[in-house]
Amino acid sequence: MQRSIWKPIVVATLVCGTLDILLAVILTIMRGKEPAAMLRFVASGPFPQATDWGTGGSLLGLVVHFTLMAIMVAVFVIAARRIPALTDNPLLWGLVYGLITYAVMNLLVVPLRFPTAWPPKPLSVGTQLFAHVVLVGWPTAFITRRYLRG
Repeated sequence: MQRSIWKPIVVATLVCGTLDILLAVILTIMRGKEPAAMLRFVASGPFPQATDWGTGGSLLGLVVHFTLMAIMVAVFVIAARRIPALTDNPLLWGLVYGLITYAVMNLLVVPLRFPTAWPPKPLSVGTQLFAHVVLVGWPTAFITRRYLRG
């Protein structure tokens, strides 16, 4: 009997999304900026005017963040359902998937929407690699293993 993909998608989205946004908030505060403005910037990816939307723009930023996270998580869970070997070694496949998500987001998505963000600064590369591998790839792989293998 195949297990449902919904529970690992929901759990991993909540875990990874929370870890990732907490890191973003910490880094934002360390840079002397406001987390609400950072969230509006996140929302401005698909909604360019969101930077002027106040609290609504910040809340939309959270929605955008968790939506992107759900997509990233769902891709891995669906792949693992079709290729069960992805659940055999979550350290390896979480690392690989974290690097893939880093490449897609930072080499394709972000530069297409925010061309001035390219090339990224070394500190940004380091923090983004950490986030995508440690806070997204590995938790997604371990949660997927837990729920798809039992």
